Amino acid sequence: MYHFFIREEMISEGKVVISGSDVNHIKNVLRMKSGEELMLSDGMGTDYHCMIEEVTDDMVLCRILEESGALSEPSVRFYLFQGLAKGDKLEHVIQKSVELGVYEIIPVEMARSVVHYDGKKQKAKQERWQKIAESAAKQSRRGIIPEVKEVRNFREAFAYAKGEALDLILVPYENYKDMKETKEVLQKIHPGMRVGIFVGPEGGFAPEEIDLAMQEGGIQISLGNRILRTETAPLMLLSVLTFALEE
Repeated sequence: MYHFFIREEMISEGKVVISGSDVNHIKNVLRMKSGEELMLSDGMGTDYHCMIEEVTDDMVLCRILEESGALSEPSVRFYLFQGLAKGDKLEHVIQKSVELGVYEIIPVEMARSVVHYDGKKQKAKQERWQKIAESAAKQSRRGIIPEVKEVRNFREAFAYAKGEALDLILVPYENYKDMKETKEVLQKIHPGMRVGIFVGPEGGFAPEEIDLAMQEGGIQISLGNRILRTETAPLMLLSVLTFALEE
């Protein structure tokens, strides 16, 4: 079943009026007609199973058949604090982490980050990252569109994590090797929690960043005996966690 995101103001009295670019996609690309069904999500965790009643040049009118909580959403909110990476690595992380169920992505400029953005370029990058997140959310039939926040430095990122009242802040660190302790930490994650994941850039975390992370309540964990790339580490951890939490 095809899936689209809608805004709350499009819904009224059991009907949904779709407008904008999705009309062209529904009418001319998918060639959908009256009587066909589709799934609409309000981006805040509610799904609407709908039937198309009318298609015109500038709108698609749908009747809501059933309303439900988004079944595709993980039971834990994962906040990914991703170190800035060069090339298209961060775009890859955003796309795949959204598919894997991340709730929010916070790009972080760290001591060993190779790339740096000024204000104007950062705004353009953030807009592109958000479009990638939206596209990935549509493709994977998410109930929400995860937000990609503005770039923060390491200290600001931890302040944001504390402000969000996260239950756990995980810091995968290549020099930490205690897998037994790591497994015990991960087993404590349960539905309803809010969990932060900090991932270093290509050069890894600087020692002073690890020190600050520990002072601010971060928990070091190991991802095994292999050194993972910055674009691999978050996807590996999210895959393990979301799979373990699936019902």
